[in-house]
Amino acid sequence: MKEKEVKELEGVIAEACSVARAFGLDFYPMRFEVVPADIIYTFGAYGMPSRYNHWSFGKSFFKLKTLYDYNLSRIYELVINTNPCYAFLLSGNSLIQNKLVIAHALAHSDFFKNNAYFTHTSTTMIDTMTNAAERIRNYEFKYGKEIVEDFLDACISIQENIDPIKARNPAWKTEPIDEEKDLLLYLAKSCPHLEEWQLDIITTVRNEMIYFWPQLETKIVNEGWATFWHLRIMREINLIDSEIIEFAKMHANVIRADKKQLNPYSLGLKLWEDIFKKQGYSGMFEVREMESDLSFIRNYLTQEIIEDLDLYLFRKEDRKWKVTETQWEAVREGIVGNLINCGFPNIVVADGNYNLQGELFMRHIYEGVELDIKHLEKTLPYVYHIWQKPVHLETVLNNKGVIFYHDGTKTLRKFN
Repeated sequence: MKEKEVKELEGVIAEACSVARAFGLDFYPMRFEVVPADIIYTFGAYGMPSRYNHWSFGKSFFKLKTLYDYNLSRIYELVINTNPCYAFLLSGNSLIQNKLVIAHALAHSDFFKNNAYFTHTSTTMIDTMTNAAERIRNYEFKYGKEIVEDFLDACISIQENIDPIKARNPAWKTEPIDEEKDLLLYLAKSCPHLEEWQLDIITTVRNEMIYFWPQLETKIVNEGWATFWHLRIMREINLIDSEIIEFAKMHANVIRADKKQLNPYSLGLKLWEDIFKKQGYSGMFEVREMESDLSFIRNYLTQEIIEDLDLYLFRKEDRKWKVTETQWEAVREGIVGNLINCGFPNIVVADGNYNLQGELFMRHIYEGVELDIKHLEKTLPYVYHIWQKPVHLETVLNNKGVIFYHDGTKTLRKFN
């Protein structure tokens, strides 16, 4: 950037911060950096500026960068939940685009700082991930890249199987456990053969998932919050006519409806506007402190909003998509159902000494939605790779109980 552009951007940041504070937003100290597309898409693929290497991150980068190169998608900014809060701006952004994303980033930082679900997340996670990445690189040199990558593959395949409630409650250590939801924690504590480097990798993957989990369970409420406030802040910033038109186009693209899935920006904004209309700013700040997507939708998604957004439930039947429900309460509960456990299946460890042979027995808490069988059959060998003894998973398939079993060579199933 030229010196003049840097000064203009610094002025925008100062003005936006001043307006945001006047509205009552309470955000971390901000650090804005302008970076080229390759860097911001690398950060987007890895989730952080620094993280261990894994082929899945490269795959994500290739997809994101290809969409950007063909002008099909664009990451305008990336905000990191740390203190100070780092916000990376795409170097190709125009000044008005940066004005919008700066306002958006300030609201994200306010949400990170004040929402209860982020209370226990580390605000120094960049340093933690950098140190973990260095340790894993050393393991690759010491034990071999393929061996370490294979073990990382196994851990990442089950990284969503954590217990965020337990992670937020240090008192869990004194509580008796019948069934363990936190599969990664159970493996770390109960695998007697694990070497120190393997234990470190399991712990690293789990800790990073614990850090990212609040972002998964607050996507709608967080993005809606940021969209609501970028509108308010931009209205208070001096804009020339051409900037007003470009801002309107950008905002329209942000909240544009998607044919296949909910737009969290649009739905979240609609709910926050309704809360503002009924409770004002003070009510909004109270809601911001306590809600996740699940409670936000259940408590504030009204019949009027569902009808205004034309929301409905649908599924594929006989290779055709069909609308299955339009009644507003059923639609709301359908959305809530998809948000439980961030949409991931709830699987618990029921027995670590199954058949008295040290085999691992897991149980899927079936709530009307079957597991993806192809994914299940690919994942069980990864669990075996960590446990090193046969693993079992009980679930429901076609309304019948079934146990999937992997012994290190093949995966079988047995109906109850």
